Amino acid sequence: MDSTADLPPIPEMKLELVPIPVSDVDRAKAFYELIGFGDVHDTQVSPTMRVVQFTPPSSACSIVFGTGMVGISDMVPGSVKGVHLVVKDIHQAREAMVQRGVAASEVIDLGGVFYSSFDDPDGNAWVLQQVPW
Repeated sequence: MDSTADLPPIPEMKLELVPIPVSDVDRAKAFYELIGFGDVHDTQVSPTMRVVQFTPPSSACSIVFGTGMVGISDMVPGSVKGVHLVVKDIHQAREAMVQRGVAASEVIDLGGVFYSSFDDPDGNAWVLQQVPW
């Protein structure tokens, strides 16, 4: 029996922003610029609050980090693991990272889905993923 059959439908939702905890905002900003994240917004909201927002190439979802942001700035730097960046060509994406000085893992094939991973300077772990469809 479907326990949700009598519930109202959920309206459309879009993932807009993923917080990334960092220890050094300027170092993180330089890293994400290096790997091609763009559409940067860097705003000093107050003497204690700085908000930096980046968007991966062709993505509708952005990342945010900074200082003085309740909840976000309290996260442990390096604690975000496994954020996936879906790419059309894993070998091209990995090579672009390596040529930019990023230590990306070798590509692995898990049943036709390909992966390569890398970390930001704080140890937040990112995964490049290529799916066959």
